[in-house]
Amino acid sequence: MQLSVAVAQWGSEHMVTNGLGGPSSPWAIERAIRSTRRTVDGLPEGFRFHDLRHYLAILLIGSGLDVKVVQSRLRHASASTTLDCYGHMWPDADESARAAVGAVLAARADSLRTNDRVLR
Repeated sequence: MQLSVAVAQWGSEHMVTNGLGGPSSPWAIERAIRSTRRTVDGLPEGFRFHDLRHYLAILLIGSGLDVKVVQSRLRHASASTTLDCYGHMWPDADESARAAVGAVLAARADSLRTNDRVLR
């Protein structure tokens, strides 16, 4: 909700702005995080703003989004960068692939049996 309000107000594609709708300096964000992190219960001592990017990536991947969507949200130059960083986070697709091939082969076998009965 707050992100939608910020986008409506500033019309910016930046999640964190400089107060005028432009991008905030990464160092300004990091300084704000460092000064605030000790006041947030449960936040690790070494927490950095960049950790939020990793959290976002894992959240998106865990929600089933594909690599191109995650790439776009993280603003990676290529899907290869996204896969190099987070490829291990996507679920193993081997079982899904085996199930898909098995379903097609089973349907084909059923179709052949049906056709064979019709021809007799």
